Amino acid sequence: MKAPTTLFVYLSASSLALAVVTTQGQSQPHDPPTEALTGFDNLTNGFITQEEFEVARAAFEERDTIGRGLGPVYNAQSCAECHQSPITGAISQITELRAGHYDAASDTFTDHPGGSLIHSRATNAAIIEQLLPGYESRSFRTSLNTLGDGYVEAVDDNTFRSIAQHQPPGMQGEIVLVGVLESRNNRRSVGRFGWKSQHASLLSFAADAYLNEVGVTSPLAPTENTSNGQSVAAYDPTPDPEDDGEDIALFAAFMRASKAPPRDVVLAATPDAQDGEVVFDTIGCSTCHVKSITTAPTGTSVAGGAFAVPAALGNKVFHPFGDFLLHDVGTGDGIVQNGDSDTRNKVRTAPLWGLRTHNRFMHDGESLTVNAAILRHAGEAADVIRRYRDLSDAQKLQLLTFLASL
Repeated sequence: MKAPTTLFVYLSASSLALAVVTTQGQSQPHDPPTEALTGFDNLTNGFITQEEFEVARAAFEERDTIGRGLGPVYNAQSCAECHQSPITGAISQITELRAGHYDAASDTFTDHPGGSLIHSRATNAAIIEQLLPGYESRSFRTSLNTLGDGYVEAVDDNTFRSIAQHQPPGMQGEIVLVGVLESRNNRRSVGRFGWKSQHASLLSFAADAYLNEVGVTSPLAPTENTSNGQSVAAYDPTPDPEDDGEDIALFAAFMRASKAPPRDVVLAATPDAQDGEVVFDTIGCSTCHVKSITTAPTGTSVAGGAFAVPAALGNKVFHPFGDFLLHDVGTGDGIVQNGDSDTRNKVRTAPLWGLRTHNRFMHDGESLTVNAAILRHAGEAADVIRRYRDLSDAQKLQLLTFLASL
């Protein structure tokens, strides 16, 4: 694929096909940004047509079977199984297990055999993965919202660098450069997807998730997972790659075309919520839970040159309440994936858009109230939490009302 181009999905008379089209109508730098589209309405943001969006969403929701490449070790039968509440693409309470071993003397992390991800399901009882002794770094991770991620992908790398540079000393988020699987020579870009910011493009993210969560190989992720490090070839009747690339392209198109999570506009308009937003800013929550980010102009090359920002996503202001950077707030999972060893106890700031759609919080889902999640923060967030504790009961209630509107 030659950059700058846009991967576009269109309907032919009888099937879906992939085409590469040159982006037209580039925004000029002086054009004022416009608001990103939001809504839990299953409507496209304009990246593709509504008809194409419905086809892409159906692929995202489709349950795979053994004959279609499911497993042999896996966590879910479809993307929507982990991204569903309140609509397809959003968050859920599904968790996955990660494990490994950290040697403090050498400052090295070793994955659990077969990789840090320990799959919860398998197509045959003989290959169910088990947590092995000697791997004491263990953590659950919840699934993440994907709605609005097209806007996140369309952010220029330097925007994330600027966010980090403007955060105060001791709270500066860590940038992790990651290879973009579909780019020329696996070029690197600023990671922004996943709890460890392990991907920079939605196509790479889709390929990785299809392999690691559903067990389906593709041209970008062609190697089957193992069971505790042992081959599962005897249990895998489908030749690799099991997806020829069409499915992962549809998944990426669906995420790129999804609207961002909306606010509860009625609650957001109340005096308590508005005062709570002032408290949110005053005590420092917005340092990491960044309220507004602007995407790059239309035509800008992102994702290591593999994707050109289309008009539907270019020069848009969105409100994730997150910075997509890694921080140590005292709740890290102890797992190293793509960064240096210092990322072991860091996780990506959880974007708070759509917060009201789930009831288990933090990366592991172990906090059952928003107040409990706030109080778990430490490390880089210690001063913020000290200021939170010093709030009056009325101010805390205002803050929680604001958060309930997200």
